[in-house]
Amino acid sequence: MTKKELEQKLDELKSDYTRIQGDMDKLEYVRGRVSSAEEQLIRLEREISETNRQLEEMK
Repeated sequence: MTKKELEQKLDELKSDYTRIQGDMDKLEYVRGRVSSAEEQLIRLEREISETNRQLEEMK
């Protein structure tokens, strides 16, 4: 992947993370099941970390 593609992927991952975090907040408010959202956030955190690492290696 090019640096630009990695930066675009990182932006998308961060956007997904923010969206899911908001969904999770709403689920908590109505006492819904948040375990699925938590799992998605953990997965996204790993992907964000890995993408950041790849970007750092390109510098």
